[in-house]
Amino acid sequence: MRQAPAPATPGAPAGAGSPAAGPDFASRSVPRHLVRGAIGFGLIGGSIALVPVVGPASLLAAPLALIAFRGCPTCWTVGLVQTISRGRLKRRCPENDGEVGTCTLVRA
Repeated sequence: MRQAPAPATPGAPAGAGSPAAGPDFASRSVPRHLVRGAIGFGLIGGSIALVPVVGPASLLAAPLALIAFRGCPTCWTVGLVQTISRGRLKRRCPENDGEVGTCTLVRA
């Protein structure tokens, strides 16, 4: 017997409760996301560039970049794509329509 999907959590993005949704790394806006990236890459670059001046202690700033990136530079890049495509693309999964198959992206 097929189980009914769980009700969506109020305030959660559409599809956040489905297994195919995956993590959401998007920001509220593209400029906000780019600022987070500039901070993250600045912290990494600065910590490496300051090693000759300050010594290995400057590398302690690098883990702060993980906070700005919400994980890693790849997570930040995925979030940038999600932020840009938000509202333009929508995931369509046949399992939700009673069929079995793979999910596809369609224009919203």
